Amino acid sequence: MQVAVLGAGTMGHGIAQVSAMAGHSVTIRDIEQDLVDEGISSIESNLQGGVERDKVSGDEKAATLSRISGTTDLAEAVSDADLVVEAVPEDVDLKKQTFEEVEAAAPEDAVIASNTSSLPVTEIVSALDDPGRGIGLHFFNPVHIMELVEIVVGEQTDDETVEFVTEFVEDANKTAIEVRDTAGFASSRLGVALGVEAMRMVEEGVASPRDIDQSMELGYNHPMGPIELGDVVGLDVRLDILEHLREELGERFRPPQILRRKVRAGKLGKKTGEGFYVWEDGEIVATSGDWGDDE
Repeated sequence: MQVAVLGAGTMGHGIAQVSAMAGHSVTIRDIEQDLVDEGISSIESNLQGGVERDKVSGDEKAATLSRISGTTDLAEAVSDADLVVEAVPEDVDLKKQTFEEVEAAAPEDAVIASNTSSLPVTEIVSALDDPGRGIGLHFFNPVHIMELVEIVVGEQTDDETVEFVTEFVEDANKTAIEVRDTAGFASSRLGVALGVEAMRMVEEGVASPRDIDQSMELGYNHPMGPIELGDVVGLDVRLDILEHLREELGERFRPPQILRRKVRAGKLGKKTGEGFYVWEDGEIVATSGDWGDDE
């Protein structure tokens, strides 16, 4: 299968990696060559980490990289694609524009998927003349590690499209769940509900971020607490999702002021070095603000 991934950022290069590891030929596209190169470099780094942990063989690494190419030309990326997955920023107008551009350049039978965590898939695929081939594929970060993929079925999505992407997800050794196109789908709605309540608890001084996280890690066997997860996902992403869910589902998803303040200050979590925690080299070294001591 020929797969085109539009966007070489965190999600895009992860989707490209697991697609190539599943044996597919992959073209990864972004708007600047430096971004494409960084995405492919990140894939190589992920694979090397797998080699060092005996999760990936040297031959698997080499074969995976051999299946990946990069370009800044959207038409070139999708011209012979069987599946196109857009992983552009979470902006519904940008995603609709991308779908329109893809449809104009891709084969008529190509499936076109959006990797969105909360935006309405039905609206995104409505940009297509043939919306039946449009669908949502919500991968989770980090893509090469996380097992789940939400298949988000729009109102117009054909059964054949659902079957096609289900097989693709299973070939990538992921577990697919099928959800209707509703605000927040299943995972984002539940995950954000837990995360926003945890932030409110920090804001109210109920407990420190670390203690709140440990309550879920040790008490409920969560692999990562809700505050840390917000830092890893990105607090700006969390805020955008909450704003959308508030508009769709009501005031219970109103973003807390502590989240707004951190985003305004540019403290977006792991990717900026500080959110609710202070991060160095991808690891938590302290709790941000008044909670203060080194971890």
